[in-house]
Amino acid sequence: MDDVVFELDAELWVAESMDPWVFVTLPADIGDEVRELAGPPRGFGSVRVEVTVGSTTWRTSVFPDKARRYVLPVKKAVRRAESLEVGDSTRLRLVVLG
Repeated sequence: MDDVVFELDAELWVAESMDPWVFVTLPADIGDEVRELAGPPRGFGSVRVEVTVGSTTWRTSVFPDKARRYVLPVKKAVRRAESLEVGDSTRLRLVVLG
């Protein structure tokens, strides 16, 4: 499978039950495409991705949530490098890795 790229805007939020974890939620239409592209489920239904926010790029996974959408963790080092706070909206490039 060739890598599939999505560009989107998303708001950072904190998972109260997992504080201090910060996430963005992928829009439903993108989540549906990610689910179709993912193939056999990996641990916790995760899908490997590469993400770019501003000038910062990293590899991680997106995870399905209870609403059958995908959430993307945004680590502290990325938030600090890009001057992002919970509640901010950011533009990101997400590549589903094949």
